[in-house]
Amino acid sequence: MSSPIAAVSEYLGAFTRNDPDAIAAYVSDGFRNEHLSELGSSCVGRVEYRRRLPHFLAAFADRRYSIVDVIEQRRDSCTEVAVRYRFEAKYEDKQIEIPGVMWFSVRDDLITKRIDTWDSLTFLRQTDQYD
Repeated sequence: MSSPIAAVSEYLGAFTRNDPDAIAAYVSDGFRNEHLSELGSSCVGRVEYRRRLPHFLAAFADRRYSIVDVIEQRRDSCTEVAVRYRFEAKYEDKQIEIPGVMWFSVRDDLITKRIDTWDSLTFLRQTDQYD
């Protein structure tokens, strides 16, 4: 990778393919995947993250993350990258578009931590699960 922003951008781009191994290749062994949204599900470790990816990929067809804004801050041992995004996909028979923000920690070209927050209420409304 050429930079932490490139690592994060390529990681998010990998979601357009149906390859859990390709996505998981961007994260470290001790990867922490933290979801702050009520409907999200957190996990620790590349193996567990990889195990969960097929379900996510199957649930959200034609998915893509569009990066709206990105900020990079270098720390002593890693680089922090904040990404404001829009997630677009087809969930069941509904087209969804959800705004969100992710904070990444990147060390040695691998993502060690991702904190994700997205609008759960927008998701529920767009999928007719909330009136």
